[in-house]
Amino acid sequence: MTKTNILPFFKISFSYTIFYLLLLVILPISYLVFHATQLDLNDFISSVTNDRVLAAYQLTITVALGAAIINIILGLLISWTLVRYDFFGKSILEMFVDLPLALPTAIAGLILATIYSPGGAFGKILSKLGIQVAFTNLGILMALILVGLPLAVRTLEPIIREIDSDVESAAYGLGASGLQVFLRVYLPGFMPSIISAFSICFARALSEYGAVIFIASNIPKESEIVSMLIYSKIEQFDYNEATAIALVMLLLSFFILWAINAYAKRWII
Repeated sequence: MTKTNILPFFKISFSYTIFYLLLLVILPISYLVFHATQLDLNDFISSVTNDRVLAAYQLTITVALGAAIINIILGLLISWTLVRYDFFGKSILEMFVDLPLALPTAIAGLILATIYSPGGAFGKILSKLGIQVAFTNLGILMALILVGLPLAVRTLEPIIREIDSDVESAAYGLGASGLQVFLRVYLPGFMPSIISAFSICFARALSEYGAVIFIASNIPKESEIVSMLIYSKIEQFDYNEATAIALVMLLLSFFILWAINAYAKRWII
């Protein structure tokens, strides 16, 4: 019996996949590694472990994790509202949810910096309460929440649409409260999508630059994220040190995302 492939054009699609990965992923990463290795070991270690660089790593990962957690909470609330309820203006709300995806991130950062600056519309009110957003780490966090929230919402919506109403009715019929139904019926089924959305939002926050550059003060060891630090090194024509910092950030990001995905498999299995 002749064995046939159920997927047509496998060779063409597989070749295109390998070509895409080689051209857009493997070659750039290989070039990054090559440039970083132009430094000798002592210089490399010195470049990626000085106080300024370590502070940038810490701030970048901290705000990225914070933004991802907040986006999961807000994304779950918003997606639940959009899927489970019909109300006037729902289509307009959905449009505003997707707007940050279409808006250039630099413009998003400029808007945030304008309205949350001490002289801005919201900045004046917050200043009276002793809260400053623009040109602080809080501003960076808000920028990352803005660009990541649509990703969380659109990742969580499909799983909410698949809720079995019969299971929900049965749980209520057995005397479960709304909170018990959510925690014991919904949440376990949501976890793979929640972890996936968290991973996407975290990765998006790690790579963001445009939305942050306008609202961060970019002070070394205080409000300088890794992407801005790398850019400043490139402006100084220090390409080897810039690539060394980028390589370490790439490895840290890869390890964190690997750990998140490994944890997600526990829920899938």
